[in-house]
Amino acid sequence: MRLNILEYSKMLADKNISIIYSGPLWAEGIDGMAEFLQRRLDMDDLPLNASQAVFSVFVEQMNNMLMYSAEKEKQERPETGMRETQIKETSRGVFVLGSNDDKSYYIQTGNVIKDSSVEILKSRIDHLNTLDKKEMRTLYKEQLKSENDNPESRGAGIGLTEIARRASSKIEYEFVPYGDGLSYFTMYVTI
Repeated sequence: MRLNILEYSKMLADKNISIIYSGPLWAEGIDGMAEFLQRRLDMDDLPLNASQAVFSVFVEQMNNMLMYSAEKEKQERPETGMRETQIKETSRGVFVLGSNDDKSYYIQTGNVIKDSSVEILKSRIDHLNTLDKKEMRTLYKEQLKSENDNPESRGAGIGLTEIARRASSKIEYEFVPYGDGLSYFTMYVTI
């Protein structure tokens, strides 16, 4: 089936979508997307603090999708000149960057996660959404000094806090049952 690119282009322009990506994610691919995003933000001539906030939220959301996606694939890729095969793990996800009429930006991501992560994410986001900027700063400093107590976390445990610190409004999210012990997690952040 052939797509009508003009229709899609108009739809994206109507919704002020600058970047949209859906597919496999891997560390090197995220680096390339980060460079593309940085160039896009430079073209928009944003103030430095706004550009840094958008970029920081992008990095945290992409890392969360990369680390916690339940849709992981191991891909074997023969390395040139070697007998061994490198196994590269990829995740799958969706990333959208757009702007609102008030000149704020939004980043929306989506990926499949394990149902066991739903309550952990929900309680953390709900808690972050109750904090003001001063409380957020205090929590962030405390998290930097303490050990991460989340057994499902593979990072320092400050990613959601960093996102909430940079957001200009509360983090919006949704979990949709996906079946087989999985849910589809969507996060929407305005900057």
